[in-house]
Amino acid sequence: MAIISEQLKNDFCKDIMQYVEEHSSSYMDAVIVLSEQRGFAPEMGAKLIDKPIIEKIRIEGEESNLLPKINKLPFRFCDCTTK
Repeated sequence: MAIISEQLKNDFCKDIMQYVEEHSSSYMDAVIVLSEQRGFAPEMGAKLIDKPIIEKIRIEGEESNLLPKINKLPFRFCDCTTK
């Protein structure tokens, strides 16, 4: 099993942000394209991304109906009048 360096992760995340900005692309597409350019599978690229990019991909997935929407604040309604 290969150890993934923090430098590789940081560089990959910076490249994703730059790609999205320059190409008006989605984060999902950027991960796929940049992974292929570097010669590894998108699954490997997914292991290199940080939490802010993961969150942006999740939001993209929700907006395109690829993922179910998650409520921002989970509320539970209860009948507080019963004891």
